[in-house]
Amino acid sequence: MISATKRGIAFLSTYPPRACGIATYTTDLMKAIASKFEESFRLIPIPIVEDYTSQHDGPLGKLDIADPLSFDNILKNILLDRDIKLLCIEHEFGLFVGQETKFISFLSDLNAAQLAIVVTFHTVLPAPDRTLLDHVSQIAYNCSQIIVMTQGSADILADTYKIPPNKITVIAHGTHLAPAIDKHAILEHYSLVGNKILSTFGLLGPSKSIETTLYALPAIIEQNPNVKFLILGMTHPNLLRSEGEKYRNQLEAIVNQYGISDHVRFVNEFLSTEDLLAYLSITDVYLFTSKDPLQAVSGTFSYALSSGCPIVSTPIPHVKEVLKEDMGTIIDFEASDQLAAAVNQILDDEVKLSKIHHVNLQKMVETSWQNVAIAHVCLFELLIDQEREMIYSIPPINLDHMFRMSEELGFVQFADISSPDLASGYALDDNARALICILHHYKLYEFYEDIALIQKYLNFIGYCMQADGTFLNYVDRYGDFTIQNEQENLEDANGRAVWALGEVVGMANLLPERIVKLAIELLERASKHATVYYSTRSMAFTIKGLSFMKSHNYTTIIEILADRLAAMFDHESTADWQWYESYLTYGNSVIPEAMLIAYETTANSRYREIACQSFNFLLSKIIVDNEVHVISNKGWAKRGQPITESQGGEQPIDVAYTIIALDRFYKFTKDEQYKNTIRIVFEWFLGRNHIRQIVYNPVTGGCFDGLEEYAVNINQGAESTISYLMARLKMEHYT
Repeated sequence: MISATKRGIAFLSTYPPRACGIATYTTDLMKAIASKFEESFRLIPIPIVEDYTSQHDGPLGKLDIADPLSFDNILKNILLDRDIKLLCIEHEFGLFVGQETKFISFLSDLNAAQLAIVVTFHTVLPAPDRTLLDHVSQIAYNCSQIIVMTQGSADILADTYKIPPNKITVIAHGTHLAPAIDKHAILEHYSLVGNKILSTFGLLGPSKSIETTLYALPAIIEQNPNVKFLILGMTHPNLLRSEGEKYRNQLEAIVNQYGISDHVRFVNEFLSTEDLLAYLSITDVYLFTSKDPLQAVSGTFSYALSSGCPIVSTPIPHVKEVLKEDMGTIIDFEASDQLAAAVNQILDDEVKLSKIHHVNLQKMVETSWQNVAIAHVCLFELLIDQEREMIYSIPPINLDHMFRMSEELGFVQFADISSPDLASGYALDDNARALICILHHYKLYEFYEDIALIQKYLNFIGYCMQADGTFLNYVDRYGDFTIQNEQENLEDANGRAVWALGEVVGMANLLPERIVKLAIELLERASKHATVYYSTRSMAFTIKGLSFMKSHNYTTIIEILADRLAAMFDHESTADWQWYESYLTYGNSVIPEAMLIAYETTANSRYREIACQSFNFLLSKIIVDNEVHVISNKGWAKRGQPITESQGGEQPIDVAYTIIALDRFYKFTKDEQYKNTIRIVFEWFLGRNHIRQIVYNPVTGGCFDGLEEYAVNINQGAESTISYLMARLKMEHYT
């Protein structure tokens, strides 16, 4: 159900152009929430400024820490805005120096007005004095919920500050999904080709202990003479005001002293997110050398991990909790000798470096800003409206990964994260699905670029057709058919090819004649074998494909196949099991959809009855508490046995086929329940699933390969990506 009103969520924090980590954090969080839940919330920034001359303002004004009356003005403006349901405060003790009492009073007044308040502690000190203990206790008393970014911080709040654990929520520091990049091109852009890259970033100051790395560099250079250390970031603004570039000058003096200027580059800028991610994408080892043992969390550390960088780090609490042995190395504070040894060990082992890169990307996808936004909104909903469903925004259509995965021969089968894995070769299955997908895109938008892809995928289908009119499925990177074709049942692949060819014929009025002519020729040859296959899905795909051919001969084939499916249904179904087989496996929705198509083609009412019975039965098994849980490939559902709770193994293709079937059943029946269910099912890709994480990657345009018990499989291969796009194109009719 789409809401007509947006609830107001105010964010009290620093914001750019102020150069600080909390400002960047809040901006990224608000952008992520706005992108994921645009239809649900109005997000209202309330900037914290250090003096009233600041030009940065918000709709409700700004909080000038130097002016105690500023708290009263903001309080009044918040309470006057009746749409505001919750205030989210990004808290750092240094932000409220000298105004702690006024800040507590401000919270107390809002609490008395029954406004929900969430306070995010960016710092949690483990050994508070009495004043700090009292201060934190009062904040906790006057807010609805506290967010911290590590379990260690949560434990300190509970054990030391005696805050009730049920008032504490752990949500990791958000990170950016790694974009699909050309590493060599970025190295060229920064004139770094041929170098092994070490980097560190953030606002410079003595607590960063950059000198720890500089002292280690001679030993690293001796073993890796092509190393380059990038020091990314400007000096902290507060430090600049108090002592200028004193710390940077000290670092440059060390560089000169050791004669390592050819191996060190200072990038004295407050980097944009795009530039930062570019630098991290070419980093071989990231160095985090903070010498503050009480630093609760580090955004720079998180960003480096989420870019896949192997890490060498000092042991702040955040690092000790997150960085495992397969992700990098922890060294002692200011231990240059340990840093040099750890860096050399990683740089000298290409296999280890690559493995760490993959492990870090996999482990950190959970902390993407998209997933952090979902976690925040889940908490907000619990505090302000438990009865109201979250409304996910539908992402724009993005074909980047389709083009990335399309090589000269066809659509590559698997991906190494977001890069085509050419060693995996090609499959008829994937190119048939890709053809259907891009046909539907062309039908909606008539983009000229689509025609080349349509021709490519169609040519691949023709390449896979054998002299007898049947198809092989597997082709290696060199264009040779593989032994897999002799080891596997290819009925479903043959059926998908027929479906794809039929879709081309169905768009004959929009496509070039050469494309339609080739599709008809291939379909005529393939249809001669249509009745020799008995796989339920192969028959369903074939019915879908042949339904576009308007001749009696093809209608007869559809009747033969539909009669077989009807006989299977009659044989297997019982009062509480209305299905064609004694089990539910993958791609189930395509079978009842095909039976409905058979009815539309032949007007045989028995097909319609079976279609509706079986589809409604299937939906009753996979839609649970207004959320889709497609049948897991880790344990198919069997007649007479209860369906187990989701244990992972949910595949994007099942979600896509369910949406395609729902679309057809809605258009046929005009039943609003089918229409409403379409969006519920699609939101599985966006985070409405059992782990509340995205499956679609909006940065690359790819779709993760599967939803497991606690995580997603971050490879973005052909089947998953095409399945998402099929589903997304259907959503164009429902947004």
